[in-house]
Amino acid sequence: MTKVFNVAKVREDFPILKREVNGKTLVYLDNGATAQKPQTVIDALTKYYTHENSNIHRGVHTLSQEATSAYELTREKIQGFINAPEKESVIFTKGTTDGINLLAFSLGRDFVQEGDEIIISAMEHHSNIVPWQMLCEQKKAVLKVAPINQRGEIILEEYKKLLNPKTKLVSIVHISNTLGTINPIQEMIAMAHEVGAKFIVDAAQSAPHLKIDVQALDCDFMVFSMHKVFGPTGVGFLYGKKELLEVIPPYQGGGDMIKTVTFEKTTYNELPHKFEAGTPNIAAGIATSAAIDYMNQLDWNAVHLHEKELLDYATAQLKLIDGLRIIGEAKEKASVISFVIDGVHPYDVGVIIDKMGIAVRTGHHCTQPLMDWFKIPGTIRASFAFYNTKEEVDLLVVALKRALQMLR
Repeated sequence: MTKVFNVAKVREDFPILKREVNGKTLVYLDNGATAQKPQTVIDALTKYYTHENSNIHRGVHTLSQEATSAYELTREKIQGFINAPEKESVIFTKGTTDGINLLAFSLGRDFVQEGDEIIISAMEHHSNIVPWQMLCEQKKAVLKVAPINQRGEIILEEYKKLLNPKTKLVSIVHISNTLGTINPIQEMIAMAHEVGAKFIVDAAQSAPHLKIDVQALDCDFMVFSMHKVFGPTGVGFLYGKKELLEVIPPYQGGGDMIKTVTFEKTTYNELPHKFEAGTPNIAAGIATSAAIDYMNQLDWNAVHLHEKELLDYATAQLKLIDGLRIIGEAKEKASVISFVIDGVHPYDVGVIIDKMGIAVRTGHHCTQPLMDWFKIPGTIRASFAFYNTKEEVDLLVVALKRALQMLR
């Protein structure tokens, strides 16, 4: 049975939501860029530096053993969070961008050859475009782009036409950071597997909004960042099927990713450490446990209903503003709204409503090709989390109307 979502109680867990910006109570609607952190995550960071600070995986002393145990516990919690079959298939990274670059290097070295094809979509974030462009230039491979329709949805018939025996990799965003579109990723994965291609899911935006199950999806790889999942910055995760991670080469060399080193030959470590060279962001890695614990205690059905209500309410209210046009109205959509307003530049609107305490994102949102496709310079983006309210939507609308009075 789904409980009634108590947003007022949830907001008490996030101390930053109580602060004022420019003399106004903060209305934080930039969750697509980074989410705010509950007190438990902040406390976990402080606890590590106050009581546990030590390097991991190497020391025999008590502090090192405690830090190592706490860090590895996070790996196990991520395994459960995404339903990975084993903890060895969960790799710590710096974030989504780092994970995609790892794959572009490690898969690209041996798996991609001249004339091979890689498919992305027209709605990808730059971090899921540029690494593949770099790989294609290096290997003389071909990058292909699955088109979208005016609603901001991938055209599955056109995507299917791109798939062929030359397709080695497909890397697609699960939820668009700009449009909010939820892509039919499971169906797309199955289609890619029919031609023998490996599929990478960019889950940066879906991990905070959807219950992820990598086994049900049958994806070959998945990447996401914790700072969007109410956790610390500087830490993310790469999931990969174990049999694939075992055969692809490491991304970086150094400490912790080795078994033995001589001047003649190095033997690489076992999974997952083979891909985790050097001292990681230990504090953030350990504090991630607190973020996962926080997410796990939520009623996800109630969260989904609350976010859907926010999306529907905000969409309806924003459409009442004269000259406002929403960019991206997919049938399946997360709580993200990008919009433009006739006669005004998104940046000008963003600066003005910031003076009223409203935090939104303006610009191309690291999706310049998508903006070019819609023939616009950028958008104003309001991205909602479960701690946002309809009252905050009302404040956004009031602020937008005041900004337009000043600009027109």
